[in-house]
Amino acid sequence: MKLIERTDYLSELTSLVGTPDIKIITGVRRAGKSKLMDAFAHSLEEGGEKTNVVRINLRLKKFEALLNGDNLYRYANSHIAPGIQNFLIIDEIQDCTGFERVINSLFDEGIYEIYLTGSNAFLLSSDLATLFGGRTFDVHVFPFSFKEYLSYFPSEDIQASFDAYVRRGGLSGSYLYANEGAAKRYLEGVVRTTIVKDVVKKFRIENEPLLNLIIDFLSDNIGSKTSIRNIANTLTSNRMETNNKTVGSYIDYLCRSYLFYPCVRFDVKGKRYLESDKKYYLSDLGFRFALLGNRRMDYGHLYENLVFLELRRRGYEVYVGVLYDKEIDFVAIKDGEKLYIQVSDDITTQETFQREVRPLLSIRDAYPKILLARTKHPEEQYEGIRIFDIADWLGR
Repeated sequence: MKLIERTDYLSELTSLVGTPDIKIITGVRRAGKSKLMDAFAHSLEEGGEKTNVVRINLRLKKFEALLNGDNLYRYANSHIAPGIQNFLIIDEIQDCTGFERVINSLFDEGIYEIYLTGSNAFLLSSDLATLFGGRTFDVHVFPFSFKEYLSYFPSEDIQASFDAYVRRGGLSGSYLYANEGAAKRYLEGVVRTTIVKDVVKKFRIENEPLLNLIIDFLSDNIGSKTSIRNIANTLTSNRMETNNKTVGSYIDYLCRSYLFYPCVRFDVKGKRYLESDKKYYLSDLGFRFALLGNRRMDYGHLYENLVFLELRRRGYEVYVGVLYDKEIDFVAIKDGEKLYIQVSDDITTQETFQREVRPLLSIRDAYPKILLARTKHPEEQYEGIRIFDIADWLGR
């Protein structure tokens, strides 16, 4: 399998060396967390004799004995190198019985700097405060960005690469399958494994068919305002008995397993968050094509999904903007600064162009405003709004 260096994540992990918290690396299954940890361990080992790295992957047979907490504790203690910096890096820590007590003890002893990976709902930020007393720092890993995809598949035709990326997504495991059908089955398998191991098992789901229908519904309505009540009514009308509470709980579980991300609405004028009618975005568009194929190809909303993920990768808090009766696709906030973004498939007609820029022009503050679309042209400007080709912007 071809490997590319995920420099942004490696830089973030390197910057955390020496900080006191337990570092938790989270993200959807097959996003590349284990490979990232391998690369990070290798970079630490390059420190030479002053560094001792203890690397454990609990999915491997050779570490099977360490699925018992007492054995894991003894193993970690037996591999301490006195007088130098010790790092303990463990994949799939939740598979170890009693891991909470072991990690807390090792942390309190202060010998190891600890890094843990978790690909599912067993390692959630909401649970970590309880498990480890709030002494954690979360590093969230997303599937390949378009920029990383271009590193994996170098090409001079960025537009053709973008079209391929929209369909294939960012899970590099699927790239090993030259046949599109086989790649689709791989991605569908990741979704179903996430459901069974991360959702059904963790939350003791009794109605798995209902959960699958909700996944299909959300995947088919990417970027649309979503009412829990409307989903429940739609499912009930299709002879699937359910209620608002169950649907809301199931969606929450899917988000907590990183299959979907919620996006809350933000009142631009009132500067307040609106909890009703959130939008939901998939953690990878490849899942959408694996589950639904070419059904209802609303490319505008698919591109929204890509931009949402990219903004999150770049460290922004992301919200849907509401200004009177208008909607701004994204209000992105980082370090106290805002960025307003509209996303569109095609702005070649004057009517569509005006519809997209109108919400941005209605905003009276001086923060930057951007329109992203399939222009296939260099950057332009219109009344202070910067207009980028979406493939060019994502590939930067």
